[in-house]
Amino acid sequence: MSVNNKINEQITAPVVAVVGVDGVLLGRFDLIKALRMAQNAGMDLVEISPNMDPPVCKIIDFGKYKYAQQKKLQETKKKQKFVEIKEIKFRPNIAKGDYDVKLNNAIRFLQDSQKVKIILEFKGREIMYKDLGMKLLDRLKADLKEYSKIDSDVKAEGRRLLLILSSSK
Repeated sequence: MSVNNKINEQITAPVVAVVGVDGVLLGRFDLIKALRMAQNAGMDLVEISPNMDPPVCKIIDFGKYKYAQQKKLQETKKKQKFVEIKEIKFRPNIAKGDYDVKLNNAIRFLQDSQKVKIILEFKGREIMYKDLGMKLLDRLKADLKEYSKIDSDVKAEGRRLLLILSSSK
């Protein structure tokens, strides 16, 4: 049930199944008779299920129906939770102080229930020492073990190694 339903004269099917105001199926009618029934009730004929055979139309007040649909849409949007992915970049020969700062940031992000993407970048000839990068990522995994679970294990992507972690809460 979308907000873009066909109403009254926009309906093109020659025969429609009509549902009354109270939600009870009234039967199959030709379009002209169904439109007349809706007019006599002071309501609109709204196509609810266009893909059925015949299409299902309901006699309702279209303004109220549209309003209710928009409210439902707003409620579903409110309930959605957007997961933000935080990126933290490392280099294979990172200093201990820098490592600790980035580790603390990762812990803070994970405690806030955000995903963390660890990027280990190699520049120049550092790529020859991928084993150093793997050791660093293993150390990171061990340090973050109690705060996170691994979403995607270490992946090589060109001159980078990627690791995606999410909160273990």
